[in-house]
Amino acid sequence: MRGSPTPMETDDARRLRAAGLRVTTPRLAVLGAVREGPHATVEEIAVRARERVGTVSTQGVYDVLHALAKAGLARRIEPAGSAARYEARVGDNHHHLVCRICGDVADVDCAVGHAPCLNPGDAAGYVIDEADVTYWGICPACQTSTRDGSGVA
Repeated sequence: MRGSPTPMETDDARRLRAAGLRVTTPRLAVLGAVREGPHATVEEIAVRARERVGTVSTQGVYDVLHALAKAGLARRIEPAGSAARYEARVGDNHHHLVCRICGDVADVDCAVGHAPCLNPGDAAGYVIDEADVTYWGICPACQTSTRDGSGVA
């Protein structure tokens, strides 16, 4: 946060306050990094946050991400076999596409209708309010590299 705050940083500060969180330099840096790099790992977020503010510990990044997720400002996703990733797209019950080759993650809107958009045959007495779906496949870039012989499949 060097110099004057950008309009996005000002908006992020409002979002933090509205969620009941204090506005701190590490929180602004981490929230900005999550917003700019959807589906980023903690390590990727830490690098981006440090580019913004100079220094922030890895534990500090974890702490901020935990607070953001708890406050509903970030969402943690954990594709099988992958490090946890974070995104700022929250509250809309979207799902994810994951590439089996490169691990790229992309958003996909809800499969059918409104949340939870999928209903199990037997809810075992639960009141279901969300479904978390991960679609697995091969992304367009990996399909192209596989077809021209430079990729692995």
